[in-house]
Amino acid sequence: MTVPMTLRAETSIARGGKAVYGVPLGILMLEARFPRIPGDMGNGTTWPFPVMFRVVKGASPERVVLEGARGLFEDFLRAAEDLVSLGCEGITTNCGFLSLFQAELSARLSVPVATSSLMQVPMVQALLPPGKRVGVVTVSAQSLTPAHLLAANCPADLPFVGTETGREFFRVLIKGEKDDMDVALAREDILEAGRALVARHPEVGAIVLECTNMPPYAAALSEAVGLPVYDIVSFITWFHAGLRPRAFG
Repeated sequence: MTVPMTLRAETSIARGGKAVYGVPLGILMLEARFPRIPGDMGNGTTWPFPVMFRVVKGASPERVVLEGARGLFEDFLRAAEDLVSLGCEGITTNCGFLSLFQAELSARLSVPVATSSLMQVPMVQALLPPGKRVGVVTVSAQSLTPAHLLAANCPADLPFVGTETGREFFRVLIKGEKDDMDVALAREDILEAGRALVARHPEVGAIVLECTNMPPYAAALSEAVGLPVYDIVSFITWFHAGLRPRAFG
């Protein structure tokens, strides 16, 4: 007689205690009107698993990125608590600049928190050969401060380049100059920033995209510069894998 490798106890008891089931990941969204194309963190089709969104009222990209999210922590905390009360088992956010809230959100919530794509930098650095470094493409180099880097455990001398001088990406996403976006121009802004990064810092061996709206262009950037590119999708897919480990057998 062959004995199965694994045996699962059968039960007729369904466990309760939540308002919503099957959606372990909650995403705190900025309040914005620009298009969220597939690959964008705020597009539900980006994710290979269910997610729950909560828009934080008043948290515009301009306030969060250019003004350091001043006065917004309690709003993000309340939104996160709401998602947790509904049943979310992990919380992330819709802006890499919210690394500023990582420590305090983790301290105040009862579930794991991953606020920023920048948190990947130490992990990616550990993968690289000697002499190579992680570089970052950010939506706003002028706004990425030592405090943001410290909060994400990034080195203080991290090389990064922004998109402020581009023709489309920054003015649509951060300045909110229009609701529509020319995707081709936005892609070119990301590629130009990535090329500038590796030209200025030839030691860069991998790129992390700070902005959660940049994943639609990650593949094109990787091809353009010939380097691995990591973004919020790679980070949160990994994060979710711990919330819902794959069952074998």
